Amino acid sequence: MAEHIEGPAETGAPMDYAEHEKTYKAFLIGTKFVTIFCVALLVAMAALFFTNAGAIAALILFVLLNIAGHYLIG
Repeated sequence: MAEHIEGPAETGAPMDYAEHEKTYKAFLIGTKFVTIFCVALLVAMAALFFTNAGAIAALILFVLLNIAGHYLIG
């Protein structure tokens, strides 16, 4: 059973701040990668559907935008 803690729950248990920092950094890295991927995908889809570039050019654009985004943000 859960133990009874007097006072606010925030002061009842010791916090593992190192684990919090590690989780937060992983979340930020994942957010950056997903954002770059989504932006590159949208730009490549726009190039595919609204220009005469073709699927190969859109795929190359997608890969290049991912590489450039990771290089610039990373």
